[in-house]
Amino acid sequence: MEIRRITQVEAVNAAGHLFDTTPRQEATEQFLADARHHLLIAYVDDTPAGMVTGVEMTHPDKGTEMFLYELGVDESFRGRGIGRALVSALADLSRERGCYGVWTITDEDNTAALSTYRRADGVPEGGQTMLTWTFDQ
Repeated sequence: MEIRRITQVEAVNAAGHLFDTTPRQEATEQFLADARHHLLIAYVDDTPAGMVTGVEMTHPDKGTEMFLYELGVDESFRGRGIGRALVSALADLSRERGCYGVWTITDEDNTAALSTYRRADGVPEGGQTMLTWTFDQ
């Protein structure tokens, strides 16, 4: 498996099956044009097998953190650690970019997502299920 940071619309289109719906041209261009938006795709034998998107968010009293916006793994590649590898790669990128952590939200009954996030060192926080990664500064 190889994880690549995607910067070209063509690569997004070639991995369109990994998204909830077909990627839209204008939205894809806008996403890729913003240096604070990140798309990582995992390839198995040059086949797009999974993806994760992250968005850097900055707040005046907190600094910058990464929001794990979406994670998707093609059904035929599930159960191989691709989701965990993508989440870990996004966390590594977040550290490189100077973020103080990563966070995401998922449904409490989404056992596959919760399992993936926990295996990638995500820690659940009360009430609504929110997972955070905290980095030593």
